Amino acid sequence: MKISIGGYSFQNTFVEGKMDIFGYLESVKYRYGLNTVDLYNGFFVDKSKPVWELADDDYLRKIREALDEKEMTVINFAIDTASLWDLDKDMRELQYQNALKHLRAAEILGAQTVRIDTGGSYSNDPNGDFFKMSQEQFEHIAQRYQEYSRIAADFGSKVGPENHMGPSLNPHFLKQIAEAVDHPNFGILLHVDRWKVDPELGDSIIAPWACHVHFGGKTLAEEDHAIQIAKMLHDSGFNDYWAIEHNAPSNQYVEVEWAVGSMKKILSKVTNGRK
Repeated sequence: MKISIGGYSFQNTFVEGKMDIFGYLESVKYRYGLNTVDLYNGFFVDKSKPVWELADDDYLRKIREALDEKEMTVINFAIDTASLWDLDKDMRELQYQNALKHLRAAEILGAQTVRIDTGGSYSNDPNGDFFKMSQEQFEHIAQRYQEYSRIAADFGSKVGPENHMGPSLNPHFLKQIAEAVDHPNFGILLHVDRWKVDPELGDSIIAPWACHVHFGGKTLAEEDHAIQIAKMLHDSGFNDYWAIEHNAPSNQYVEVEWAVGSMKKILSKVTNGRK
């Protein structure tokens, strides 16, 4: 089975000072028996400023050496504070430059897919731009993803958003963006069951562009619902990696073990044992 563990699943353990990027790799490889990882940039950046500063190339190469030594593959590299859209033009430019730095890091790390968010409102904004997207915002986002897709193509990767914020929380807007980008190296990290508009339709609308998926703990706990989503994706032709992203409040090693087991159980029921 193509299973991976989102690095953010250990965010609380990291914040408590009980894990670093190398401990994450060790845990995924030897505790959970996987050869694939979803890296999260929050594990190797300086967070003292609003736009996080990426670790230097020497440190990135140490991460790559650790990956190679363990024969592990980076299935996805999730990047925060490099979003495309911000109302503040200066912040927009800072995040653009940060995205370019992270795309170079993605090449060093050998990432197969890269997540860079659209930017925009957070999901708790009652007047968020998941309800209304300006033409300027739409054109800017589409053009940037076209640029990033060309860069990703140079090292054999795909790049695109996760349905995290702003217009990406509206599947109709996200479909519109994907159609405008229209590049083979553009793909969406589909976080299933996570929409502000038409939640019952979102996953199926975006399935054609999904190059990676995240299942959260809440969805995994609702087994019949999770099976329904997984079956839809499987039947749509999705053949990439299924990652769990479950940042439990505590006991994260055990919680992740439960989430991985649940994901395997769901996929076994969907595929009837086929790999």
